[in-house]
Amino acid sequence: MVPEKLTFSPLSRRQIEADFSGGHITSDAGLLLLREVDKQHRLTHRLASVLHDPRAPEQVRHKLDTLVRQRVFGVAAGYEDFNDHEALRYDQALQTALGEDEVLAGKSTLCRSEQKVDRQAMVKAHALLWHHFIEQHDQPPKEIVLDFDGTDIPVHGEQPGKFFNRYYDHHCYFPLYVFCGRHLLVSYLRTSDHSDSHHSWAILALLVRFIRQYWPDTRIVLRGDSHFCRPRMLNWCDRHHVDYIVGIGKNSRLLKEVDVPMMLVRKTQWQVGGKVAETFRFPYQAHSWKYPRWVVARLEESELGSNPRFIISSRYDDGFKLYYEQYCARGDMENRIKDQQLSLFADRTSSTHWWANQWRLILSGFAYTLFERLRTYLKKTPFERMSPSNLRLKLIKVGAVIIRNTRRIRVLMSDSYPYKAQLSDLVRRLVPN
Repeated sequence: MVPEKLTFSPLSRRQIEADFSGGHITSDAGLLLLREVDKQHRLTHRLASVLHDPRAPEQVRHKLDTLVRQRVFGVAAGYEDFNDHEALRYDQALQTALGEDEVLAGKSTLCRSEQKVDRQAMVKAHALLWHHFIEQHDQPPKEIVLDFDGTDIPVHGEQPGKFFNRYYDHHCYFPLYVFCGRHLLVSYLRTSDHSDSHHSWAILALLVRFIRQYWPDTRIVLRGDSHFCRPRMLNWCDRHHVDYIVGIGKNSRLLKEVDVPMMLVRKTQWQVGGKVAETFRFPYQAHSWKYPRWVVARLEESELGSNPRFIISSRYDDGFKLYYEQYCARGDMENRIKDQQLSLFADRTSSTHWWANQWRLILSGFAYTLFERLRTYLKKTPFERMSPSNLRLKLIKVGAVIIRNTRRIRVLMSDSYPYKAQLSDLVRRLVPN
């Protein structure tokens, strides 16, 4: 039983008392910001349209688009589990953000809606991400870079598609992510019993075909680590005029090619100390290749020894620029994957249904996309480059008292909220009228 009054240790001569009679108070008043972003781009409404709703319309209490929006907004606000919604369904800030004024769906209803997704829904959901990516450009860019990378998600118990991955040293899923800058294009769940490049060729072909429908003259560049250096994939890129810059694993032939320049780098390091690095470009043809390609070697020497790295590029350019400015820039994609997994719970793939787990990756991806669209209104502010977790902490997790009547809904935030000036400016940008 909840006590009527809570008593804390006194402050000087004053007693400190607390109770639960403050009315409806939310900790997520900032969800109203995501509501405005979602109204402009209709992301959750379009996502709900890819699902089939077998329920009888006259018996439906919670519409499908409301269920999808509830899950996406819940993830964005930091609530990854269905169980969280047993309490969240009564939160008036979330109700208002979803366009509702009654109790929302509970965990059982949300779970049942998730079990109905299938492969076709996943294909359509990714198509929505691609269309949204195109919509964010006023004119075709001269060049886009598609970053491919995989990551691991631990599995739980006897889940479908459970395999042991020797590299990660545990049982896991192995989703493939594709980004173009900060734009999420693909979050594709895979089993871990295949190579890192599994299905990446097919996904690249679909992406290129889609993009060229709208931007036929845009230069497309594939960028990835050595796991995406596959002969058939590179040959396809050459035939379809897709540039690439990918890593290639070390082997005895490559190391022999750089023996002499490596000795020069080593000699320089002995003279000046510290870490010395140079680049060296040369033609190279693996046994499985039909023709030679340009390889750029990054030759690094330090007190710890030699550390040569190799990349392949379809473009003939300065080796330093290719490696450090173009190839190394792919490291930013790892931050985007961290945003997905650490901030937006893309690793919560604990369902016993394969497509439900894939759906959770999609929900995380759409929550990420909402934050990215919110970020466009934060240019030239301290929030512009913050991660989703920081944006959530500073802009979404806002305590407020909510008062509702027939004429208006009042959200009364604290006078000591530290970012009230920035929040006020953001609301003016989101809702100019």
